[in-house]
Amino acid sequence: MNASVRSVALKLTISATSLAFAASSALAQGVARDELAAPEVDTSLIALFLEAGLVVKIVMVGLILASVWCWAIIVDKTILFGRTRRQVNQFEQIFWSGQSLEELYRTLQERKNVGMAALFVAAMGEWKRSFERNARSPIGLQTRIDKVLDVSMAREMERLEKRLLFLATLGSAAPFVGLFGTVVGIMTSFQAIAGSKSTNLAVVAPGIAEALLATALGLLAAIPAVVAYNKLSADAGKIGTQLEGFADEFSAILSRQIDERNGQ
Repeated sequence: MNASVRSVALKLTISATSLAFAASSALAQGVARDELAAPEVDTSLIALFLEAGLVVKIVMVGLILASVWCWAIIVDKTILFGRTRRQVNQFEQIFWSGQSLEELYRTLQERKNVGMAALFVAAMGEWKRSFERNARSPIGLQTRIDKVLDVSMAREMERLEKRLLFLATLGSAAPFVGLFGTVVGIMTSFQAIAGSKSTNLAVVAPGIAEALLATALGLLAAIPAVVAYNKLSADAGKIGTQLEGFADEFSAILSRQIDERNGQ
């Protein structure tokens, strides 16, 4: 009987020891897994910006502001060019409708004119002033009218092309500014590796992520700027061609008027 009790007690002791060993092994494995597991890294855009270094933050903020200004210029110029084309077309219809030049001049001289209307008012103003002062040299009058047309057209083109140079500059410089942020971000990653003496992804990822984000922002600013600059420059060139053609035609009309007056 005692032997049986001792045998049962021995078996229970062995079982308890085995369970305790299994539990301690499981606990040890869990701790080891926790120690080896990499810490969670927040890879959202806001977190990457907040965790970036000062230099990379300055680069990112500069590129974001440049991109916003770029889109503001694009919207402004798109509206301006559309309005200018409509004004040019409307003026051409009125000008070639057969209306008297004197009457058209009186209608427009009190307004703020742009495009062809500005060229017309400037040339007509010089023409009328010269005849009111009894100008005797038709060649000198024609030269003055051509000069006035050239100056007015230059002012109109300057108004149309204003701030387009910023788009060209941004399209050229933004990728290199983003690349500068990329280089700084990669340097941050190497410094983190050297400081922690580990190539764990959690150590390297933040620097690489901010570097790639700087590159993306550079391209985000540059691509629309290049496309918009090419498109807007072409539109400005078309409007300039229309203005130049009108200036030549109106100069010829005034030249005939001068000859007719001098022949009387």
